[in-house]
Amino acid sequence: MIGEEKVRSEDLNLCFEKLMMVAAGNSGEGVKRKAAVITEWKDIPMELLLRIVSLVDDRTAIVASGVCSGWRDAICLGLTHLCLSWCRKNMNNLVLSLAPKFTKLLTLVLRQENPQLEDTAVETIAKFCHDLQDLDLSKSFKLGDRSLYALAHGCPNLTKLNISGCTSFSDESLEYLTKFCRKLKILNLCGCVKAATDCALQAIGENCNMLQSLNLGWCDNVGDLGVMSLAYGCPDLRCLDLCGCVRITDDSVIALANGCLHLRSLGLYYCRNITDRAMYSLAHSRVKNKASIWQSMKGRYDEEGLRSLNISQCTALTPSAVQALCDTFPALHTCSGRHSLVMSGCLNLTSVHCACAVQSHRTLNSILHTAH
Repeated sequence: MIGEEKVRSEDLNLCFEKLMMVAAGNSGEGVKRKAAVITEWKDIPMELLLRIVSLVDDRTAIVASGVCSGWRDAICLGLTHLCLSWCRKNMNNLVLSLAPKFTKLLTLVLRQENPQLEDTAVETIAKFCHDLQDLDLSKSFKLGDRSLYALAHGCPNLTKLNISGCTSFSDESLEYLTKFCRKLKILNLCGCVKAATDCALQAIGENCNMLQSLNLGWCDNVGDLGVMSLAYGCPDLRCLDLCGCVRITDDSVIALANGCLHLRSLGLYYCRNITDRAMYSLAHSRVKNKASIWQSMKGRYDEEGLRSLNISQCTALTPSAVQALCDTFPALHTCSGRHSLVMSGCLNLTSVHCACAVQSHRTLNSILHTAH
């Protein structure tokens, strides 16, 4: 395995040739060092090496780090972004091997098609990669609470965490994580049915006040209490996906309308308890907060407000309420090619149209009338 076995000379030669091709292709000239043409991989200066490594794929960078101690030190300390999603098997062992070396990582993507990662790998990451800001562990079905406890202590600088599909995490471990990772801005909990509960959301609202984006898709243990805690604890929330959160009611949307003035995107797919009251509260919030938003944005008021809304399968809604919302937020579109207001499965809302769709219809009628 890379990092554990001696890299074969033919691998190094292939790696060197690839690095040289990349360098030459990007410089437009041959790669030179003090007027001497580089012909061997050992001749590459460290500054040039790091520049080249930033242009090649991660697999090649890992191979390059095994060339010699000088390359290993330079690459391991210089590489800040790493994606291992290409690893189809033995990813766990690869992480155990690489994490102690790549200690300056800021971004680490470990998304898997087949579950490979175990808690030992995440614990190793937390032990050595203390500067980590962006971590993707999506579809890591084998991970348990030990991983979140380790991240809480080892990676307090996380601003983006994707644990979507990690169904084994408990809400206790998620609550614990929020007490230490208070800089989180983007959190993906889609499908984390055990972790995403009202108790966990209360902890997020209390500890993660900088949160801007949260995905709670298909977390059917989420209720009004949790969403209301988010609304009042995370005032800078901009994107919230509540698709499939079947327990929430109008109270959740009303709290978001009142507490999250910068909300841009809201997913309510299959939230069948949502009624017109929620739509009118969103529309009213724009009018009520117009003065403060105008003052803070200095003329950018039109850029504020909802730009994306999914109310598919919300069958209790009526055309008048949704049309009022659509009229209030010009960025919500029903016209072809710009569907930012999604209403699939709501057959009673077919009469709802955005402003540009209405204008287009009027223009077409005018042309037809002129032609006759």
